[in-house]
Amino acid sequence: MKIIFVWPRPPNLIFEEYDPNRSVFSWIMSKILSFPKPLTFPILASVTPEEYEIEIIEGGPRDIDYDIKCDIVGITCTTRYAFWAYEIADEFRKRGVFVVIGGWHASALPDEAIQHADAVVVGESEEIWPKLLKDIKKGVAKKIYYPDRPVDITNLPAPKNIYPKGPILGVQATRGCPYGCEFCAITNMRFRNKFRMRPIENVIDEIESLPGKVFNFHDNSLTINPNYTKKLFKAMAGLNKKFYGFGNINILGSDEEFLKLASDAGCLGWLIGFESISQESLDITGKKTNIAETYLSSVKNIHNHNMIILGSFVFGFDGDKKETFELTDDFISISEIDLPDAMILTPYPGTPLFDRLEREGRILTKDWNKYNLENVVFEPKYMTRDELSENVRKLYKKWHSWSPSIRRIVKSMGLGFRPFVETAQQNMYMKLLRYQN
Repeated sequence: MKIIFVWPRPPNLIFEEYDPNRSVFSWIMSKILSFPKPLTFPILASVTPEEYEIEIIEGGPRDIDYDIKCDIVGITCTTRYAFWAYEIADEFRKRGVFVVIGGWHASALPDEAIQHADAVVVGESEEIWPKLLKDIKKGVAKKIYYPDRPVDITNLPAPKNIYPKGPILGVQATRGCPYGCEFCAITNMRFRNKFRMRPIENVIDEIESLPGKVFNFHDNSLTINPNYTKKLFKAMAGLNKKFYGFGNINILGSDEEFLKLASDAGCLGWLIGFESISQESLDITGKKTNIAETYLSSVKNIHNHNMIILGSFVFGFDGDKKETFELTDDFISISEIDLPDAMILTPYPGTPLFDRLEREGRILTKDWNKYNLENVVFEPKYMTRDELSENVRKLYKKWHSWSPSIRRIVKSMGLGFRPFVETAQQNMYMKLLRYQN
């Protein structure tokens, strides 16, 4: 039997298709740079019985060969690409193929997803997937599969690299996040708030098996249990690998031992959700790990250990006012964050934020295509929709115009050769990431 895994996404990094109104530079860079690959399908492949042939397809509805011979199609999707997933699923079902849909959006709205699938998997799927395959073979598959416990990640097999051309996969040492921020689609998913750790020796074996030198940790945050991560970093020293990871600013800004061990282990940089410089906004959304007044000293500490920072800033929280944009711009200039990102608050289905805004009558649309961090899909509290949209767009374009981008790249030379190369590449990526229209 053959399984086709489908990842709905644009066929290149930035654009669904070439638009002559965009610059030649944008088009060239979109061909050079590539998306990071998620671990979802490689993990599922690792728990799929050997009797199944597996193939993975990436692209939008117009890129798929729906007449490909297969018995089962598995689709994962975020909210942004939910309609693409449904269109792809409908086409395969017309041809008699059994379709399974999972991922963040389907887990939040299984009753919606099942209208386009034969089965929906809610939440983590490693333990559900083999059982579902048996049920399909027996002809007794249920409509919706719910997990009855958090997945035990202790002895999970290493992800199987099934992507064409075999790109370097990332590594997951821990799973889950206990913080439950109001806007977070990840930690509010079923059982995803249960923090779990893999044996360090298993993680080290997996890292050593990676064919390349640079990889990403796919953990929600490497700072949730600092003692565990410090032991991991100590074990990584000498592996001659480089990596990126997600981290919370409270630990990264205050734990000197953590930063030193991270640097010694090969950390190139941290992806940090600063979210807002407004403490009122942080408190409203439940971001307990962030104290705005410590941001500047924290950034300095990280830079002192020669690691770069990709900092995300979200606008539209109920504590945000018009002056928030100017204050954030000042902070970016003073702090010299290497890769600043500006996003519009997006209340994803399944989050407490979405539920609250819907109760308050502030959700403006359920066109999931617009849930992409670039559109205003809710009614802001202290500004108009246009003010929110225009100010975020203006900030992002200012931060990623040529002059500040080059200035950040040049400054990163002081952090060392590899951080300089990474900063240059990532700044080019960020120039194309958002607000291209």
